Amino acid sequence: MLYDQIWLGSYMETSGGVGFTQYATAAYTDNILDDFTYFGKEYVEDKYGITEAPNTMDTVLDVASEVTFYGLEQYEEYPSLLEDQFGGSQRAAVTAAASACSTGFATGNAQTALSGWYLSMYLHKEQHARLGFYGYDLQDQCGASNVFSIRGDEGLPLELRGANYPNYAMKSDPGPVDCRGL
Repeated sequence: MLYDQIWLGSYMETSGGVGFTQYATAAYTDNILDDFTYFGKEYVEDKYGITEAPNTMDTVLDVASEVTFYGLEQYEEYPSLLEDQFGGSQRAAVTAAASACSTGFATGNAQTALSGWYLSMYLHKEQHARLGFYGYDLQDQCGASNVFSIRGDEGLPLELRGANYPNYAMKSDPGPVDCRGL
């Protein structure tokens, strides 16, 4: 999950998109992410025990849904919370990160945690009809199909991905920019 966020943050920031808001959300969200994650951790501890839950889709559905709905209810209950995180991309990233962390606490498995992340994105979009603005929520909807794929990416054989990963293709990225002439 961390690789996804680092890659996505740098990719979206260099493309002029909303990457910075998603990449740096944890640093400036006034303990909102902490609150949602602690809620999920306590839920997991009470129901399963840390890393004791079965590594199944039922666990993902249970934990990620509970944490996502808790987060979305908090945004509705406290208007100042909604104002603090001014963009839908921030809110989607915070609830998804808390859901992923909580699912990881439950199973101890990074792939299952990543499934919790994407499930949270889908639930958030189902409730609010969109995650961010315009087309910038594309990257949050196209990763679930690659979570448990067979073909691994180069360099991380334990992190299995699909053949087209990363497929957050919103623009052609030329790669690193040579700034020596500036």
